Amino acid sequence: MVIPVMAAWGRRKGIDLLATGDWTHSLWMVELQANLEEVSEGIFRSKADPDGSRFLLSTEISSIYTQGGRVRRVHTLIFAPGLAVARSINEELLKRGCNLSSDGRPIVGLSCRQLAEIVFSVDEKCLVIPAHAYTPWFSVYGSKGGFDSLEEAFGEYANRIYAVETGLSSDPAMNWRIKELERRAIVSFSDAHSPMKLGREATIFSDKQQVTSDKKEFTYNDIYWAIAERWLGKNEEQLKIDYTVEFYPEEGKYHYTGHRNCGVKGKPGVCPKCGRPLTVGVMDRVDKLASEKIEVIKKTNKDGVMFNYHPTDETRPPYVMLVPLGEILAQVYGLGVGARRVIEEYERLTEYFGGEMKVLTEAKLEELRSVGGEKLAEAMDRVRRQEIVIDPGYDGEYGKVEIWGESSQLSVNSQQMGLF
Repeated sequence: MVIPVMAAWGRRKGIDLLATGDWTHSLWMVELQANLEEVSEGIFRSKADPDGSRFLLSTEISSIYTQGGRVRRVHTLIFAPGLAVARSINEELLKRGCNLSSDGRPIVGLSCRQLAEIVFSVDEKCLVIPAHAYTPWFSVYGSKGGFDSLEEAFGEYANRIYAVETGLSSDPAMNWRIKELERRAIVSFSDAHSPMKLGREATIFSDKQQVTSDKKEFTYNDIYWAIAERWLGKNEEQLKIDYTVEFYPEEGKYHYTGHRNCGVKGKPGVCPKCGRPLTVGVMDRVDKLASEKIEVIKKTNKDGVMFNYHPTDETRPPYVMLVPLGEILAQVYGLGVGARRVIEEYERLTEYFGGEMKVLTEAKLEELRSVGGEKLAEAMDRVRRQEIVIDPGYDGEYGKVEIWGESSQLSVNSQQMGLF
């Protein structure tokens, strides 16, 4: 996960814009300054790979502190409009005794409110976004270390929190149920810790004027206003959020409530095997915070990809749920994701179709059949139509995807209709 490799993988994935991550770390800041060049306001490219993905300056900070008699643990994303702003924020954090060299995602004793105050005092055009907002241990709504509202967490700065990030274990429909998120954007990012996992979730922006261009002539301001639009009620720039790409939330490792060590899933309470409290999953946490139930509207586009829409609010961007191509190929061939044949086929298909995103969402089934075989075309069709089976993840254990699941198991569609 270094800039030239990320840029090259971003191109293979079909991603135009990646987040740098970790600019709070002094050594990574040196790497960014050495390897990036600004191509438009707040948008950078790799000097070694100028045709690869562009970059946005981002970092993630872990706040661990006590508030209201409880230990709080919250991960927060910060997007900066330039290197000078990022360096100034680092200086302010260092002044307050933060150890920024401890990790790429530093742990600080600052509250969410204090962190927001520092960031916005440097530049009001920064974006502060709660990361993986519902995961139990380290998130703003988390059952173990979070809060019941953004105002409780960020105080008077809550009105500058324009979006929350879904995390792998929730999707937009779950977030649509939260009253205080009605006027906030729901964004999705891949939370990648390796190149292969880039793009497993993504936010898709489109040109408001519907002018297509391969020049990627967008700025930080375009991204900022696309995300802030719902809250601020205007968008003076050229981009808008079109839709998001989601991991199936059941595949996320905190979707269900349970206890991994005992292999138990259930409703919140104590483990029937060991008597310890079960880790409350994202689904049950949303149920506790939610003000209404939602039944999404499903529509299939011309490429056979099923999109999920809000039932009453047409201004809400829809979303699509996908399975990463590597996982699909692993099941097609009955091999592990890291098997040589899976990797070789992944490289061949992404090269042929122009990126993983195009394979997953745009490639015609007939062409997939001729290029990759009947089983690949069938698998892609099932994924696009959401006709797969997942054994949901819980307490740190990822869910298990089955494209050809047992008939006795519930499909994802059946599970979700029960949920929403």
